[in-house]
Amino acid sequence: MKLSTRTRYGMRALVDLALNGAGETVQLKEIAERQQISLSYLEHLIIPLIAAGFVKSVRGAKGGIKLAKSPDQISLKMIMEVLEGPLAPVDCLRDRTSCPRSGYCATQDIWDEMGKAMEKVLASTTLQDLVDRQKNKGNKSEAMYYI
Repeated sequence: MKLSTRTRYGMRALVDLALNGAGETVQLKEIAERQQISLSYLEHLIIPLIAAGFVKSVRGAKGGIKLAKSPDQISLKMIMEVLEGPLAPVDCLRDRTSCPRSGYCATQDIWDEMGKAMEKVLASTTLQDLVDRQKNKGNKSEAMYYI
């Protein structure tokens, strides 16, 4: 299973916003530069996050975006569902009628177990957890010494 750039970039943008926003607005351009994400792509990612109520858009001279909820109230599962849709690894778990083998397929059981394990991790991990992990990792470019 491979996560799309929507999820990877969306998570990075939200972590950046939580780290650099501190309740204040941040310009998308700044996030795009720090995270090396195309500004136009980032603009498309932010729209569903605003619609979901995770991010708030502020107009005006000091406009930009900011988190609409505390990072500890936003689970990674919630973010992924907004950016990707349902988390089921295969269609037959979402719609049992989509496959004539549904209910008789041994692999479906494995996909179901895998989906539940993934969902458990994502539901129990918040944006704040990612922020804390990022703070612990620090910025490698600042710690490097060139001789």
